[in-house]
Amino acid sequence: MHREFPELSYDVTIKIEHLRKHDLHLATLRDTGCLFVISAVESVDDFVLEKFDKGHTRSDFLAVAARFRELGMTLLPTFVPFTPWTTLEGYNDLLDVIAQQDLCENVAPIQLAIRLLIPAGSRLLELPDVRAMVGTFDSAALIFPWKHEDARLDALCHEISELVQRGEKLKLTRTEIFSHIRRAARAAAGQGELPGVQHSLAKSTPVPFLDEPWYCCAEPMNDQFVSIGK
Repeated sequence: MHREFPELSYDVTIKIEHLRKHDLHLATLRDTGCLFVISAVESVDDFVLEKFDKGHTRSDFLAVAARFRELGMTLLPTFVPFTPWTTLEGYNDLLDVIAQQDLCENVAPIQLAIRLLIPAGSRLLELPDVRAMVGTFDSAALIFPWKHEDARLDALCHEISELVQRGEKLKLTRTEIFSHIRRAARAAAGQGELPGVQHSLAKSTPVPFLDEPWYCCAEPMNDQFVSIGK
């Protein structure tokens, strides 16, 4: 395809474990017009990754991020940061990793506000701690509702969702929205502010991404509810 239509670009979605396993083929993606690779990282906490049965670890993700930098490729990681096992320290650690890996512009802001969705048939319901935590199935919302045992996490999730919606309406950059999110998360954890994240703003080439960065396993934001009928 690339030989016949060299101007054609594309993107792919590949698991972290497969990016690790098929490392020798990554350069082929780069050389045939792949603009970016989406990968469902979900978390940088190995305990949460084990609950999700993701097949990769924190170190695997960091290795893939380093490999993409080495090859000059663009990685767009996605996350489910608000789960029953998320802690304030863990959420701030996720933000620290994103900043340290210079991925602020690569991560859609909504990815930092996503709260785990548990629909009927979810394999998470096989876990005893999940079954003990969820409420009665909501047939209107089609989910098993749940609340975090630390109410600060649910409050922070709501605050960050509002920050993302407000930032996107104001046309802020992803890095600017990230800075607001990081400030709110550190305040929730009782941590002091950090200097603003500026290094991603200096990237010479804009990061390509989809203009509707929405994925499965996520509860919709308020602005995404559409009234139908009456």
